[in-house]
Amino acid sequence: MSTKYQAIVWLLIILLAGTAGCSSAPVIPPPETAVVPTPPEAPNTPDQVRLKDGLTGRELSPGEAAELSDRLLASGNEVTDQDMARLELVLLKALKNPDKAHQAVLWRNLGIIHYHQKKYKQARQELQASNELNPKSARTHYYLARLFIHQGQIYERQGKKGVSKQQFKRAAIEMEMARKLEPSNPIYRQDIRQTVGQGQGR
Repeated sequence: MSTKYQAIVWLLIILLAGTAGCSSAPVIPPPETAVVPTPPEAPNTPDQVRLKDGLTGRELSPGEAAELSDRLLASGNEVTDQDMARLELVLLKALKNPDKAHQAVLWRNLGIIHYHQKKYKQARQELQASNELNPKSARTHYYLARLFIHQGQIYERQGKKGVSKQQFKRAAIEMEMARKLEPSNPIYRQDIRQTVGQGQGR
């Protein structure tokens, strides 16, 4: 037997010995499924809790609904779409109440909600209803200005320059009213077109 042949035989023996008892393919354990921890729910603020209770528990009075909606829609607050929808229902319920003392605020805040929901026609009707009840609300004038700017920009894109200018003039009048009523409010001193373009301010 040649040396080369002997080397091949020994190699075969070693290989066969190594695989003895391993007639089946090795079993690969299934990969562990990664358990992704669910992030804890953001803690609800007292106003969010009150809002939920206002729909499922004791109904809010018009005054409570006005105060709650004012706080939730205050400038700088991030209100979720779900909270907006809940607040809309609370305000609609409160508007059915025979107590009319807070109607101007309720209509205004409903208009603000519809403005942010891009329901501009509804928002305009509600803000104008609020303005008729209380023409001294800077916030109402500010949102009417935003609506007129928005409408003016739409007409501008459509090439309707005359109508567009009218809307911008109306916006300027509303902004001037807001500034006169609350001269120290920095939001009302901003360029309204820029504010609308960036979606700022509540």
